[in-house]
Amino acid sequence: QVQLVESGGGLVQPGDSLRLSCTASGLPFGSYRMAWFRQAPGKAREFVAGVSRDGGAVYYADSVQGRFAISRDNAENTVKLQMNALESEDTASYYCAATSGPQNVIRRREAYEYWGQGTQVTVSS
Repeated sequence: QVQLVESGGGLVQPGDSLRLSCTASGLPFGSYRMAWFRQAPGKAREFVAGVSRDGGAVYYADSVQGRFAISRDNAENTVKLQMNALESEDTASYYCAATSGPQNVIRRREAYEYWGQGTQVTVSS
């Protein structure tokens, strides 16, 4: 069965950095486009960053562009999200997701077949 397991969340101060990791199993990882989404209390789950199957193309939400970086390692079945210059608005549960859909749906939540359980990121002074 497919599993996506996130790790790396925590409590940090504004301006700090954090790196999230997601390990996938039970699926041909290199055949899936991967993404990170986040959901804050009372808000809809939103796209944060996505990466193509070979890692050659990356996509970001405007709110994290220039601060976050997504990467993947197909040999290790992992996708990571490096988060720098964290702000209180980044506080949310972060979810790893996998889609077999085409590149043009990578930002669309409904395109993703598989989701992790989420990891909490709290940015507070």
